[in-house]
Amino acid sequence: MIYQDKTAALEQDRRSADLYAQPRRPAATEPNHRMVRSKAATGPRSPSMLDKVKNFNSATRLRAAGLYPYFRVISSAQDTEVDIDGKKVLMLGSNSYLGLTNHPKIKEATRAAVDKYGTGCAGSRFLNGTLDIHIELEQELARLVNKEAVLLYSTGFQVNLGVISALVGKGEYVLGDKSNHASIVEGCLLTQGRFLRFAHRDMAALENRLRHLEPDAGKLIVVDGVFSMEGDIIQLPELCRLASAHNALVMVDDAHAIGVLGKQGAGTASHFGLTEQVHLIMGTFSKSLASLGGFIASDAATIDYLKHHSRALIFSASMSPANAAAVLAALRIMLEEPERIQRLWHNTQRMKQGLLSLGFDLGDSQTPILPVYVRDLMTAFQFCKRLQDEGVFVNPVVSPAVPPGQELIRLSLMATHTDRQIDFALDKLGKVGRELGLI
Repeated sequence: MIYQDKTAALEQDRRSADLYAQPRRPAATEPNHRMVRSKAATGPRSPSMLDKVKNFNSATRLRAAGLYPYFRVISSAQDTEVDIDGKKVLMLGSNSYLGLTNHPKIKEATRAAVDKYGTGCAGSRFLNGTLDIHIELEQELARLVNKEAVLLYSTGFQVNLGVISALVGKGEYVLGDKSNHASIVEGCLLTQGRFLRFAHRDMAALENRLRHLEPDAGKLIVVDGVFSMEGDIIQLPELCRLASAHNALVMVDDAHAIGVLGKQGAGTASHFGLTEQVHLIMGTFSKSLASLGGFIASDAATIDYLKHHSRALIFSASMSPANAAAVLAALRIMLEEPERIQRLWHNTQRMKQGLLSLGFDLGDSQTPILPVYVRDLMTAFQFCKRLQDEGVFVNPVVSPAVPPGQELIRLSLMATHTDRQIDFALDKLGKVGRELGLI
């Protein structure tokens, strides 16, 4: 089965028995509801629910081939080098863009938070789980992205689930780029409105979608600011122009833009000078801000509405004190040390120019996310394995994260990488790339 786009792939993968697009059983052979009830009533369990479990063997085949690249166990802090199986490996697969996950000030802040607040909040923000440190963090984030108010969530995934599903109702529309992150897709699928997709970064396709919608209907356009696999940036000026012309709101997921783009790392809207035209700015803490969780920023009225309607917030445990303290410390370091972002971009350019000079295809990447396209499933796994053998950790990206035929190796830079480490990686990438016939 060939996936038509990334979103369709994600929807298919949720139903599929195989990670790599093994076809679903034909509908004609599936038991109907009456048959299922009849078997359940007489004792034997219907096998249909566990067929997908029994038929899933992709991971087993990769393990048998020695190419399984997931759930690799790291025995050290997330830094420029990590320990795997007792061996030091250069980390080029982390989203810690500013290199703060092992910063002593952040670790000190988390210890102090545990001493003061304990290890958890024992409830949701809506009830007993709001701490003064949450309010302090929300206020500082609002100042960073220049919005009236911010609301914290326990994970970035929950932000997109909770915000999109709460805002888009019956008779309304949510429009999304086909390369949007899975959390955006899931949030759109949870709405009571209609979910429409447009081709990746294709503003003409977006305009065509908008032109055919009722002028007075509610519309929300949701996009990644920086696309997490391709490393390219949304054309926000044209998108905002279209949104204004068609009476639509704009939401930007800045998971991979906070700490990377914009004034003081404020993200995509700041990068383009369009903060006032973006109604909702989403961000996460597991990348540049060295922790776990996420936030949504908007005007005060929108945030107050979400506080009382976002089920992912109301019915989830509150962000832990240690995580909140880590974000606060990381945010302050980012603002106090702007040279970190400068160094991140220095490292990005050094690696990018090196990869291009070797002859690798990087697509349209414009950020510290550098996709090395291999466009073959098994080659992606082989490339990953051989690089780890050579002392370099990278991530293979295959369907459904990218369409079949667009398989890639995802590299990501950190501000704390040294020139020597980058040159070491380029040497190994060149060696393995030639070995596999990619360059």
